[in-house]
Amino acid sequence: MDIRHDWTREAIADIYHAPVLELIYRAATVHRQYHDPQEVQVCTLLSVKTGGCPEDCAYCPQAARYHTDVQARKLMPTHEVLAAARQARQSGSTRFCMGAAWREVRDNRDFDRVLDMVRGVNDLGLEVCCTLGMLTAEQAEKLRDAGLYAYNHNLDTSPEHYDQIITTRTYDDRLQTLENVRQARLSVCSGGIIGMGESVTDRIGLLHTLATLPEHPESVPVNALVPVEGTPLEDQARVSVWEMVRMIATARILMPKAMVRLSAGRVRMNTEEQALCFLAGANSIFAGDKLLTTPNPAPDRDQELFQTLNIRPRKAFQNENPRVKFEQIPQ
Repeated sequence: MDIRHDWTREAIADIYHAPVLELIYRAATVHRQYHDPQEVQVCTLLSVKTGGCPEDCAYCPQAARYHTDVQARKLMPTHEVLAAARQARQSGSTRFCMGAAWREVRDNRDFDRVLDMVRGVNDLGLEVCCTLGMLTAEQAEKLRDAGLYAYNHNLDTSPEHYDQIITTRTYDDRLQTLENVRQARLSVCSGGIIGMGESVTDRIGLLHTLATLPEHPESVPVNALVPVEGTPLEDQARVSVWEMVRMIATARILMPKAMVRLSAGRVRMNTEEQALCFLAGANSIFAGDKLLTTPNPAPDRDQELFQTLNIRPRKAFQNENPRVKFEQIPQ
């Protein structure tokens, strides 16, 4: 299958609405053309600065304006972050992502400390990822020079549904951050969340935006909303596994080379449901007890999952980004 960037919403809708077994078969076929179906990338996500965020993302318990159980914490000490990275590596993770509850990156001491964290994690041989909110082109370059491998900045939903979820930044703000990341020759990680009251048309709109970018994201997280008490979306119903399968399979067909990540919501899935998602083209997960502040399967459950499905962890830097690799060659 050729890599395309000219998808229409109508063509994507035809794929998304295909009979589900046919859709899974097609996605699995594409997956095997570009990836080893027995390999899954294991990533760890750590909240290095928690809570107190000025944004109003309706799904997020870290927003300062909502009354949730999340306790605001300042930026973690670098040595604690590096200890967590070593533990993640020992547990089998090959990518370590650090998240900070900021609206945007500011050029201050905290950013300097994050750059030190990036350098330290990079020295451990892990793919380093950050999700820090909006950032400028210059800040993206500083992160790259410190050894950052990837930057996560999710679009969350379609352009049409976006202002029902977030009003403190625009969709174009998010797209500009992705452009800044791309221009800095970093690997792009961007996906979305389903189960936030959006329509199927909105899900197709999100996939259309991602699949028609000049370059597809190297990583596409597909999240199922984990409702948190105290947020505006606390009463949303659980997303079914079939909705996740349709999103994952369609993403796999549209963006064949991407790592499609089965992300938030996995804690509610049993082994059989996760196996369906892997069959449909997912080949990356987050490991560890928490995803920032929401629950995630315990490490022993993931070990059992991998043994049952005969899946092996993907090695770090296996799909080395040529832009990043070029930058890391000593001059």
